[in-house]
Amino acid sequence: MFEITDAPPAEALEAIGNGLTAFNAADVGPSERRPLAVLIGGPDAAGKRGGLSGYTAWGWLFVQWLWLPEDLRGQGLAGKLLTAAEEEAIRRGCHGAWIDTFNPQALRAYKRQGYETFGELPDFPPGRSRVFLKKLLVSQ
Repeated sequence: MFEITDAPPAEALEAIGNGLTAFNAADVGPSERRPLAVLIGGPDAAGKRGGLSGYTAWGWLFVQWLWLPEDLRGQGLAGKLLTAAEEEAIRRGCHGAWIDTFNPQALRAYKRQGYETFGELPDFPPGRSRVFLKKLLVSQ
């Protein structure tokens, strides 16, 4: 029997997450997953002006979100956020980084930072393609 819901109980999500984490750790080793954020603004404004959020795991940095308010765009801040996150990822022992986007402007910015396309999902969202990019952080 299945239950289909758009409001799953927290305990169910925790059971799924814990089960998959345990399976993966037994299969390929622990991920050593750690959150990583680079926030714009001082201590009182931390993150309220934008920034980057992601995590490191299995030797990779994953940039989940990168957002800048309109008045901060076009100043090279996205590149500086990525560089700061990449430097921290290297300190954590990461050898690569990856990110995805469906925004053409963000795609250009990521490519300027040295990211290369490794996959594409057409019409996600409709009329656009979600592009997956990667970057080696250290020479192997």
